[in-house]
Parts: sequence; C-alpha cells; structure tokens
Amino acid sequence: MTTLKEFEEALREQGMHMALAVLEKLRDRDRAKRTIAPARRVTGRKMTPDLAHRILELHATTNMTQQEIAFKLGVNQGRVNEVIKRGKWLTDDPEAPEAIARDKALARVSRGERTRSRSTPSAKRGKQGSRKPKDQTQLILGDL
Repeated sequence: MTTLKEFEEALREQGMHMALAVLEKLRDRDRAKRTIAPARRVTGRKMTPDLAHRILELHATTNMTQQEIAFKLGVNQGRVNEVIKRGKWLTDDPEAPEAIARDKALARVSRGERTRSRSTPSAKRGKQGSRKPKDQTQLILGDL
C-alpha cells in the first residue's frame, strides 16, 4: 500500500504540478477543519458473545486498531484486547471466569458495598509486622 508521502513524491517526479497543487489544497482544507477535542470516556456496553465475535470479525477483516474497534462498538479498549488476545467473552458460559467476576461485581453494587481498595504501603507494613521474623544470621569472613 502506497503512503501519501510516496504518492506525493511520485507526482513530483512525473512533474504533475497541478495534482500537487490540488493535494496541497486538500491538506489545507483538512487542517482548517481539524480540531483538538478532549478525549471522551466511552461507557461500555455489556459484553456478549455476539459482540465478542463482532470484535474478532473487525480485527480480522480491517486494519482498525483496538481503540478504533472499541470506539465503533461502544466498548472499552481493554475489553477489545481481552477478546482478541485471550479469547474472553466468546461463549455464553455463566461459569466462565469473566462472567463470575461480572456477577460478583454486580451483586456488590446492588448490595451497596464499596469495591475493595488497594492496600497502601503502610497497610502492607502492618501485615508484614505480624509475621515471624526471619533468621537473619550472617556469615563473617573468619567463620569460613
């Protein structure tokens, strides 16, 4: 597949100055319309086997990135990665690890429980303090 830069160089080599002028006008038009919009968070749809198969189909038949597939289908890019790399969500099995995790999370939310917080370094130190101290005997050169 030829890149736009290669196409432009070929036009220049052939002396097609009118085509180069048209190309430059198109670039100027595109630059004028281009804006930098803030990133928007995509709220995900519920993953289903049909949606997972659609992700695999888009991945196999197009040159779309995972982010583009996610945006098109309205899911999180991480979910697209899970389907492509790990084959998750391809079956409707309620015993699948991802289905179990989803159901547990939904149950916690419906009970109004907070999600588990990550332990802080001070909390980790407190856990380590309850362990038995390791034997920290050192050898001295004279012991050998």
